[in-house]
Amino acid sequence: MEYRRIGSAGYRVSTIGFGAWGIGRRLWVGAEDSESLRALHRSADLGLNFIDTALGYGNGHSERLIGQFLVERKERIYVATKVPPKNLSWPARGTLEEAFPQDHIVKCVESSLNNLKVERIDLLQLHVWDSSWFKEDQWYQTLERLKSTGKVACIGVSVNDHQPDSVLELVDSGWIDTVQVIYNIFDQSPEDKLFPLCLKKQVGVIARVPFDEGALTGSITPQTSFPKKDWRNFYFQKNRKKQVFDRVVPLKNLLGEEAETLAALALKFCLHHPAVSTVIPGMRSVDHVESNLAVADQAPFSKNMIDRLRTHRWEKNFYLPS
Repeated sequence: MEYRRIGSAGYRVSTIGFGAWGIGRRLWVGAEDSESLRALHRSADLGLNFIDTALGYGNGHSERLIGQFLVERKERIYVATKVPPKNLSWPARGTLEEAFPQDHIVKCVESSLNNLKVERIDLLQLHVWDSSWFKEDQWYQTLERLKSTGKVACIGVSVNDHQPDSVLELVDSGWIDTVQVIYNIFDQSPEDKLFPLCLKKQVGVIARVPFDEGALTGSITPQTSFPKKDWRNFYFQKNRKKQVFDRVVPLKNLLGEEAETLAALALKFCLHHPAVSTVIPGMRSVDHVESNLAVADQAPFSKNMIDRLRTHRWEKNFYLPS
């Protein structure tokens, strides 16, 4: 397992982290707690030491499972969690006071500490961000007070959908330790401005959605169906399944010695960039863990492969209605 420094915190985290949205069960239908716990334990056995969760994942269910897992492990496992916006608006909308009033942040931190069964949160992130909020520093002062009391070690933000430029001013300020951003073969936009700035300011990057919610694994076809309450019915609504299928088919021509599967192709693309500290594919089973973590020990892509993958950049936003 390879480990990289994440921002100025001094943590060295596994390049493959555990994306724990799916084990919250609320929007990803099909996760089973027993298998989720086995997956968490298997990931630690294989050297993974970074987990990303959120209070909003299943109303704390993901955090509680992780807390149960943590008390059974002796290794140093770094856990990042997130404060949900009080107005429950994803992506960010409204004023800072509507989304992250100070008492709401404090209350959420106490809930997360209790769920995770820890005395300190390694990395606390705001789950959404609006660039207009940078003009007000109440949220930052609140997080700094939580750091001073020892309840939070590092702070960061999770970037809205496909809006990496929305945090440029914040990253440049030096206020935060990390940013979490969508980055994959289709959405390469963070490379334009955000990643160079993060390298300059020593802000860690957590790359999320490496598989584009499953599209880049090759598992989505025009005939794919999802359980009734699974949120992917929205993401892949109308003709979107055919759109991604048509985009993924050409990627199969790149498979071979450098990447044997589409999932490996997707993860290794994310890891090629030096700004990326860790990539957090969603994992709900031991099979997910073993296949994803195997990529961490593979040789990096050649320049030729990166150049070929750059031609597959695709601007879209499936988080909005079609």
